[in-house]
Amino acid sequence: MADDFKAAAARRALELVRPGMLLGIGSGSTARHFIAGLRGRDVRCLASSRASADQARALGLEVLEELPAELDLAVDGADEIDPSLNLIKGRGGALFREKLVALAARRFVIVADDSKLVDQLGVGVLPVEVLPFLWPDTARRLERFGAWQLRGGPETPYVTDNGNFILDLSISGGVADPAGLGSALKSVTGVCEHGLFTGLAAAAIVAGPAGVRVLGSLDEPG
Repeated sequence: MADDFKAAAARRALELVRPGMLLGIGSGSTARHFIAGLRGRDVRCLASSRASADQARALGLEVLEELPAELDLAVDGADEIDPSLNLIKGRGGALFREKLVALAARRFVIVADDSKLVDQLGVGVLPVEVLPFLWPDTARRLERFGAWQLRGGPETPYVTDNGNFILDLSISGGVADPAGLGSALKSVTGVCEHGLFTGLAAAAIVAGPAGVRVLGSLDEPG
Protein backbone atom coordinates (compact mmCIF):
# COMPACT_ATOMS: atom_id res chain seq x y z
CA MET A 1 0.00 0.00 0.00
CA ALA A 2 2.82 2.43 0.83
CA ASP A 3 4.22 1.96 -2.67
CA ASP A 4 0.83 2.96 -4.12
CA PHE A 5 0.99 6.19 -2.10
CA LYS A 6 4.52 6.87 -3.33
CA ALA A 7 3.38 6.37 -6.92
CA ALA A 8 0.43 8.74 -6.38
CA ALA A 9 2.71 11.48 -5.04
CA ALA A 10 5.06 11.01 -7.99
CA ARG A 11 2.19 11.29 -10.50
CA ARG A 12 1.19 14.63 -8.97
CA ALA A 13 4.76 15.88 -9.28
CA LEU A 14 4.89 14.83 -12.93
CA GLU A 15 2.16 17.42 -13.58
CA LEU A 16 4.81 20.08 -12.90
CA VAL A 17 7.05 18.90 -15.74
CA ARG A 18 7.06 20.94 -18.94
CA PRO A 19 8.77 20.22 -22.28
CA GLY A 20 12.35 21.43 -22.45
CA MET A 21 12.87 21.53 -18.70
CA LEU A 22 16.16 20.93 -16.96
CA LEU A 23 15.23 18.52 -14.17
CA GLY A 24 16.96 17.38 -11.03
CA ILE A 25 16.01 13.78 -10.29
CA GLY A 26 16.36 12.34 -6.83
CA SER A 27 17.07 8.91 -5.43
CA GLY A 28 15.11 6.25 -3.59
CA SER A 29 11.83 4.40 -3.96
CA THR A 30 9.52 7.38 -4.47
CA ALA A 31 11.90 9.17 -6.82
CA ARG A 32 12.05 6.01 -8.95
CA HIS A 33 8.31 6.37 -9.61
CA PHE A 34 8.86 9.97 -10.72
CA ILE A 35 11.74 9.02 -13.02
CA ALA A 36 9.69 6.21 -14.56
CA GLY A 37 7.01 8.73 -15.47
CA LEU A 38 9.49 10.81 -17.47
CA ARG A 39 9.77 8.21 -20.24
CA GLY A 40 9.24 9.84 -23.63
CA ARG A 41 9.32 13.41 -22.30
CA ASP A 42 11.41 16.21 -23.76
CA VAL A 43 13.54 16.90 -20.71
CA ARG A 44 17.18 16.79 -19.66
CA CYS A 45 18.11 15.45 -16.25
CA LEU A 46 20.75 15.86 -13.58
CA ALA A 47 20.74 12.77 -11.35
CA SER A 48 21.57 12.71 -7.64
CA SER A 49 22.91 9.14 -7.73
CA ARG A 50 24.38 6.64 -10.14
CA ALA A 51 21.33 4.43 -9.70
CA SER A 52 18.97 7.25 -10.74
CA ALA A 53 21.20 8.14 -13.67
CA ASP A 54 21.18 4.51 -14.83
CA GLN A 55 17.38 4.35 -14.56
CA ALA A 56 16.96 7.58 -16.53
CA ARG A 57 19.34 6.50 -19.29
CA ALA A 58 17.56 3.14 -19.58
CA LEU A 59 14.37 5.11 -20.28
CA GLY A 60 16.08 7.03 -23.08
CA LEU A 61 16.40 10.28 -21.13
CA GLU A 62 19.37 12.60 -21.55
CA VAL A 63 21.40 12.66 -18.35
CA LEU A 64 23.75 15.60 -17.81
CA GLU A 65 27.10 15.48 -16.05
CA GLU A 66 27.40 19.26 -15.85
CA LEU A 67 24.82 22.04 -15.61
CA PRO A 68 24.35 24.41 -18.55
CA ALA A 69 21.98 26.53 -16.46
CA GLU A 70 19.97 26.53 -13.24
CA LEU A 71 17.62 23.55 -12.91
CA ASP A 72 13.98 24.43 -13.51
CA LEU A 73 12.76 21.82 -11.04
CA ALA A 74 14.20 19.15 -8.76
CA VAL A 75 12.05 16.34 -7.37
CA ASP A 76 13.20 13.95 -4.65
CA GLY A 77 11.96 11.89 -1.73
CA ALA A 78 12.65 12.34 1.98
CA ASP A 79 13.05 10.18 5.06
CA GLU A 80 11.44 12.69 7.45
CA ILE A 81 9.46 15.89 6.82
CA ASP A 82 8.59 18.32 9.60
CA PRO A 83 5.78 20.94 9.55
CA SER A 84 8.23 23.63 8.34
CA LEU A 85 9.37 21.42 5.42
CA ASN A 86 12.73 20.77 7.01
CA LEU A 87 13.92 17.32 6.01
CA ILE A 88 16.13 14.41 6.91
CA LYS A 89 17.48 12.67 3.85
CA GLY A 90 20.25 10.20 3.14
CA ARG A 91 19.15 6.88 4.53
CA GLY A 92 19.51 5.64 0.98
CA GLY A 93 23.07 6.98 0.92
CA ALA A 94 22.88 9.80 -1.66
CA LEU A 95 22.50 12.81 0.65
CA PHE A 96 25.53 14.79 -0.58
CA ARG A 97 24.58 14.74 -4.26
CA GLU A 98 20.90 15.16 -3.37
CA LYS A 99 21.71 18.40 -1.55
CA LEU A 100 23.83 19.68 -4.44
CA VAL A 101 20.98 19.00 -6.86
CA ALA A 102 18.45 20.69 -4.57
CA LEU A 103 20.65 23.77 -4.27
CA ALA A 104 21.00 23.94 -8.07
CA ALA A 105 17.23 24.16 -8.62
CA ARG A 106 14.87 27.10 -8.84
CA ARG A 107 12.20 24.90 -7.27
CA PHE A 108 12.76 21.84 -5.05
CA VAL A 109 9.74 19.59 -4.45
CA ILE A 110 9.52 16.54 -2.22
CA VAL A 111 7.39 13.48 -2.99
CA ALA A 112 6.57 11.04 -0.19
CA ASP A 113 3.98 8.87 1.46
CA ASP A 114 2.49 10.26 4.65
CA SER A 115 4.52 7.95 6.91
CA LYS A 116 7.41 10.40 6.38
CA LEU A 117 5.60 13.24 8.19
CA VAL A 118 6.92 13.92 11.71
CA ASP A 119 6.27 16.57 14.33
CA GLN A 120 10.02 16.95 14.89
CA LEU A 121 12.98 15.62 12.95
CA GLY A 122 15.13 12.91 14.49
CA VAL A 123 12.61 10.10 14.84
CA GLY A 124 15.14 7.91 13.02
CA VAL A 125 18.85 8.25 12.37
CA LEU A 126 20.51 11.31 10.86
CA PRO A 127 23.04 10.30 8.16
CA VAL A 128 26.36 12.14 8.08
CA GLU A 129 28.77 11.58 5.18
CA VAL A 130 32.39 11.56 6.32
CA LEU A 131 35.81 11.18 4.77
CA PRO A 132 37.09 7.59 5.12
CA PHE A 133 40.56 8.81 6.19
CA LEU A 134 40.69 8.70 10.02
CA TRP A 135 36.93 8.27 10.17
CA PRO A 136 37.03 6.96 13.78
CA ASP A 137 38.45 10.33 14.85
CA THR A 138 35.63 12.10 13.02
CA ALA A 139 33.15 9.78 14.73
CA ARG A 140 34.56 10.69 18.15
CA ARG A 141 34.13 14.39 17.33
CA LEU A 142 30.48 13.67 16.53
CA GLU A 143 29.75 11.97 19.85
CA ARG A 144 28.66 15.25 21.42
CA PHE A 145 25.67 15.25 19.06
CA GLY A 146 24.53 11.67 19.63
CA ALA A 147 25.37 8.01 19.38
CA TRP A 148 26.83 6.96 16.04
CA GLN A 149 27.02 3.79 13.99
CA LEU A 150 29.16 3.25 10.89
CA ARG A 151 26.80 2.15 8.14
CA GLY A 152 27.71 -1.36 7.03
CA GLY A 153 30.12 -1.85 9.94
CA PRO A 154 33.93 -1.57 10.06
CA GLU A 155 34.51 -4.77 8.08
CA THR A 156 32.27 -3.88 5.14
CA PRO A 157 31.44 -0.17 5.39
CA TYR A 158 28.88 1.30 3.02
CA VAL A 159 30.62 3.49 0.43
CA THR A 160 28.78 6.41 -1.15
CA ASP A 161 28.95 7.37 -4.83
CA ASN A 162 31.55 9.92 -3.70
CA GLY A 163 33.79 7.26 -2.13
CA ASN A 164 32.94 8.31 1.44
CA PHE A 165 31.49 6.58 4.52
CA ILE A 166 28.23 7.31 6.35
CA LEU A 167 27.86 7.62 10.10
CA ASP A 168 24.24 7.30 11.23
CA LEU A 169 23.59 9.50 14.26
CA SER A 170 20.83 8.87 16.79
CA ILE A 171 19.85 12.21 18.33
CA SER A 172 18.37 11.79 21.80
CA GLY A 173 15.20 13.87 22.11
CA GLY A 174 15.08 14.66 18.39
CA VAL A 175 16.33 17.66 16.44
CA ALA A 176 14.98 20.80 18.10
CA ASP A 177 16.96 23.23 15.91
CA PRO A 178 17.59 21.71 12.45
CA ALA A 179 19.43 24.71 11.02
CA GLY A 180 21.62 25.11 14.11
CA LEU A 181 22.48 21.43 14.24
CA GLY A 182 23.24 21.44 10.53
CA SER A 183 25.72 24.29 10.92
CA ALA A 184 27.35 22.62 13.90
CA LEU A 185 27.76 19.31 12.07
CA LYS A 186 29.21 21.01 9.01
CA SER A 187 31.88 22.61 11.20
CA VAL A 188 33.24 19.23 12.34
CA THR A 189 36.51 18.37 10.60
CA GLY A 190 36.08 15.19 8.56
CA VAL A 191 32.38 15.76 7.86
CA CYS A 192 31.64 16.14 4.15
CA GLU A 193 27.86 16.69 4.39
CA HIS A 194 24.87 15.84 6.56
CA GLY A 195 21.29 14.81 5.87
CA LEU A 196 19.53 17.88 7.32
CA PHE A 197 17.88 19.88 4.53
CA THR A 198 16.61 23.20 5.89
CA GLY A 199 15.02 26.01 3.91
CA LEU A 200 15.34 24.15 0.61
CA ALA A 201 11.98 22.53 -0.12
CA ALA A 202 9.30 24.74 -1.64
CA ALA A 203 6.66 22.05 -1.24
CA ALA A 204 6.03 18.44 -0.32
CA ILE A 205 3.52 16.31 -2.20
CA VAL A 206 2.34 13.73 0.30
CA ALA A 207 0.01 10.81 -0.40
CA GLY A 208 -1.86 8.60 2.04
CA PRO A 209 -5.23 6.93 2.67
CA ALA A 210 -6.97 10.33 2.49
CA GLY A 211 -5.48 11.12 -0.92
CA VAL A 212 -2.76 13.46 -2.14
CA ARG A 213 -2.10 16.80 -0.47
CA VAL A 214 0.43 19.56 -0.96
CA LEU A 215 2.34 21.16 1.89
CA GLY A 216 3.86 24.49 0.91
CA SER A 217 3.50 25.96 -2.57
CA LEU A 218 3.96 24.40 -6.02
CA ASP A 219 3.91 27.79 -7.71
CA GLU A 220 6.84 28.58 -9.97
CA PRO A 221 9.22 31.18 -8.56
CA GLY A 222 8.62 34.68 -9.90
